[in-house]
Amino acid sequence: MTNDQLLKNLETRIENLQRNMLANAQLTNSVLQTLINLKDLLLNFQTIKLQHLHRNPLNRFGRKCFSQTDEDGITLEIIRRLGITDGIYAEFGVGDGLENNTLILATLGWKGFWVGGEDLAFTHINSSKFKYYRKWITLDNILNCAQTGLAEIGSESPDVISLDFDGNDIYFVHELISNGIKPKLFIVEYNAKFIPPARFQIAYDPNHQWAGDDYFGAALMNFVDLFREHGYHLICCNSHTGANAFFLKDTYKELFPETPSNVLDIWVEPRYHLYNQYGHKKSTKVISQILG
Repeated sequence: MTNDQLLKNLETRIENLQRNMLANAQLTNSVLQTLINLKDLLLNFQTIKLQHLHRNPLNRFGRKCFSQTDEDGITLEIIRRLGITDGIYAEFGVGDGLENNTLILATLGWKGFWVGGEDLAFTHINSSKFKYYRKWITLDNILNCAQTGLAEIGSESPDVISLDFDGNDIYFVHELISNGIKPKLFIVEYNAKFIPPARFQIAYDPNHQWAGDDYFGAALMNFVDLFREHGYHLICCNSHTGANAFFLKDTYKELFPETPSNVLDIWVEPRYHLYNQYGHKKSTKVISQILG
């Protein structure tokens, strides 16, 4: 066999190998995508089942739009019963702005502000409708951030506040509520590992950053204790993840007669399984348009 023939044979074998590798890679990607889709379908089915089986009927309203999981639907049902049509929201700890608890309220025409330690993933211009302040939140500045945000959107008090810091949340809630920042609804992240009546909260650390372990935040009962002192009561924990708790002013208690009185009947254990994809891919144009 000549050198040319040897080279031709070698070239053919390399081409065949490349085709086989590409086919195997495509097959592998296809299998992986199928498994991902099946996982999301299973997760959706499980969430719906858990919502309907939970002892708190309010969980059945859980739906996802911009929130991490089913918090949006619960929020919408609460404000529907409160009769708020032109409200004010504030959120502390919003990540890059693509997934949080108050963006759904902006779609209703509400005004509000966010405070967080990251750049937003989209272009925005502060206006009388929406403002974003990039700050690392501590006990020394959270009250000033809240007061400044409210003043600049022309409001004395928000209707809804959401906090999510994976750490010092309970200390921040205490600082706000003790200084007169008292919305109708508080949405807070709790450490669901601790079954009521167990209590736990991390030591305050202005430089705390979550390490991905169970050292974060506070147990649900710690929040119940704090809010009870200031005229609030627990009305829901979201079924999908057991990550967010909803506390409402006692003034509106009669609007939620189905809410269990026992905290253990409202608590949701940790179910930190998130969708790989929910609906179509996120577009920053959607959020930029909503926030105007």
